[in-house]
Amino acid sequence: MLLPPLDHKLSPFTGLTREHWCAYADHLLRSAHRFGTEDHANIHLPGANSRYGPRSDSLEAFARTFLLASFRIAGDPANTGWIAEWYAAGLDAGTNPANPDRWPTPGELGQAKVEAASLAVGLALTRDVLWDKLTERVQEQLIAWFETVIGEEYPPINWVWFQIVVETFLASVGGRYSDEDIDAGLAIHDSLYRGGGWFADGPERAYDHYVGWAFQVYPQLWALMAPNDPRVAARKKLDGDRLADFLDDAAFLVGANGAPLIQGRSLIYRFAAAAPFWVGELSGHTRLAPGLARRAASGMLHYFARHGSITEEGLLSIGWHGEFAGMKQAYSGAGSPYWAAKGMLGLALPADHVAWTSVEAPLPVEVADTQRLIVAPGWQVDGTRADGVVRIRNHATDHAVVGAVVADSPLYARIGYSTHTFPDLVPESVDNAVAFVDSSGRLTHRTGFEHLGSFSEGGFQVGASRFTAHWIEPDPDAGPDHGSGVAGTATPGPSVTVVSVTRGAVELRLVRVTGAFSGGEDAALRVGGWPVDAASSVVSSVCAVPGYGLALDRSGTFVRSGAHPMGSELTIPWVGTSGTAHDGDYAAVVILAGEGGASPDGGVTYVAGESEGEGLFEFSDGTSFALDRLARLWSAGFDA
Repeated sequence: MLLPPLDHKLSPFTGLTREHWCAYADHLLRSAHRFGTEDHANIHLPGANSRYGPRSDSLEAFARTFLLASFRIAGDPANTGWIAEWYAAGLDAGTNPANPDRWPTPGELGQAKVEAASLAVGLALTRDVLWDKLTERVQEQLIAWFETVIGEEYPPINWVWFQIVVETFLASVGGRYSDEDIDAGLAIHDSLYRGGGWFADGPERAYDHYVGWAFQVYPQLWALMAPNDPRVAARKKLDGDRLADFLDDAAFLVGANGAPLIQGRSLIYRFAAAAPFWVGELSGHTRLAPGLARRAASGMLHYFARHGSITEEGLLSIGWHGEFAGMKQAYSGAGSPYWAAKGMLGLALPADHVAWTSVEAPLPVEVADTQRLIVAPGWQVDGTRADGVVRIRNHATDHAVVGAVVADSPLYARIGYSTHTFPDLVPESVDNAVAFVDSSGRLTHRTGFEHLGSFSEGGFQVGASRFTAHWIEPDPDAGPDHGSGVAGTATPGPSVTVVSVTRGAVELRLVRVTGAFSGGEDAALRVGGWPVDAASSVVSSVCAVPGYGLALDRSGTFVRSGAHPMGSELTIPWVGTSGTAHDGDYAAVVILAGEGGASPDGGVTYVAGESEGEGLFEFSDGTSFALDRLARLWSAGFDA
């Protein structure tokens, strides 16, 4: 791959221009095509198959690279004839009923319902270049293939958009479609809205990147596909305002290193997280400066490119940086990572679009230390300009419902996530945890917790949750991993209330234990810090706060040897009790700091007041947090 020189005048943060994006896109397409069948219908990429098998996976690779191809063609039709010709042949062969290697239809295979949406969007965006030049026979084949979605059941999650866009495309080309299907999908979409621009991906507290690359992107693409549909006109302001609100938050979730927040399932899609920034520019529904949107998007592409996400063969692997098999989920095949194509949506914008011609503008974390409460997922965001790290502390997201008793999902249920650390992928972990360890070494889980509330005041952010700690003996017959914690046999432990008081890199983690162990049980408390690679420049530390509550008189570092998505050895510091935990209050300081950031031993000291509840915590920067600031939450049910 030949890249043009970096342009730090137009792009002072990343150096990337539209020419760089085109070069990456063309390289990814040409590399994938080398694994295509002679008729171009299927792309058999090397690597693991998904649970749906190679017929599904080869369609997935075709459809997702076609989505990328469609963006490239739409933004530069004069110079992309080679791409259009390659995919035109595959569209014919893949839908030809006489071809023994034809694609399974959406009526035959559930995963084909997903891939049909990419094909429909791509054909709509390139209609004059591709669809209009296909023969009538091929058009009829495609219509018949797409029509198998009509009346099909779709899970009431982001999948409803796959049916909406396919049937909308059918309506535009004279095929059969169902208004009832479209209206039902829109109703489900609206039922999942949780305010502030945020959607839950289903009835659970499932907040992740699907909010942006599905719930925000598809409504705008749908509007482009059917500008004369009365439903589009009726929803234009509603969907546009939701997108703009979401982008206001999303800009705060990108680190100065270019990485998006490392949280949630399907992270192998990598720079797909750039998609909502581009769709804001495409639709005009954004309050962000165009240079900021491109800074966020280019930062992500540059981050993954320089960390090995594109293999020597020019392919996207299953992993985060390089290939990491442990990130494979049940639905992941070798073609799955190519939904990163969504993050290249900006290529559909012409070269003279303001998103490409504006000078890159800094991310919020590159301007100043940031604090932001995102209400729906219960995230308190703290970014620090000195090291560029963005952190969230999480008190309302676990990919479950209140009261669920399952194992923690590593990508959802931790107390903290950041742009610079990758979660420990083992469910039972001290990673950003408040847990109990029994005599056999088993740790409790927090999933099913209750979000108690959050507020921001006087330079501090505060969030809290309460849960019944529980041990889980996993069910060996548990279903496929789609993000939720593993079910099993539960053994309950104490009730735990956790309060996170945050200021930049520092979290004061207050823990209240009630109904603790009696009758000879042996279970110590563990308060875990951030997971970092042993060779990382990012530092994680945890220490007790002397003088407050019960003593955390033991400390250590958990080490998970062997490769992980960002390195070769994971380390997690922790503090805890040397013996069985008791009812009462505990306090620890949990810090994640990069180079130039806070000192990892920047402590917090407790100064007792004249009476109970009147003490204060003094931070190393001279600020203080008084315990009575929590009064509003304690009185509202904070204290069981």
